[in-house]
Amino acid sequence: MLRVFLVEDESIIRETLRDTVPWSRLGYTFVGEAADGEMALPLIRNARPDVLITDIRMPFMDGLSLSKLVMEEQPDIKIIILSGYDDFEYAQQAIKIGVEQYLLKPITKATLVHVLQEV
Repeated sequence: MLRVFLVEDESIIRETLRDTVPWSRLGYTFVGEAADGEMALPLIRNARPDVLITDIRMPFMDGLSLSKLVMEEQPDIKIIILSGYDDFEYAQQAIKIGVEQYLLKPITKATLVHVLQEV
């Protein structure tokens, strides 16, 4: 089973994804969550997930900064960025860091399930 960690500052989105995605049926174990990158980083270091799903804009530490730090420490991790911003510059930065997918909000369960199956 692949280990997945979720970082999203909007609690309703975080809880909905955590509770409705059929993680184990997709071959994943949900190993943790956090509301921002600063809180997430030590938890990610401890959990060592295979996949990180993170929002791009959050207080304290954004998803791009978090992704960059995590990729430096875990170069094999797959990162999926969730963004409410259709901003080419964000997408360029994400590609430069090496993220796997850049998904625009609102994200549906079906879309995330499809991406998780691809990863």
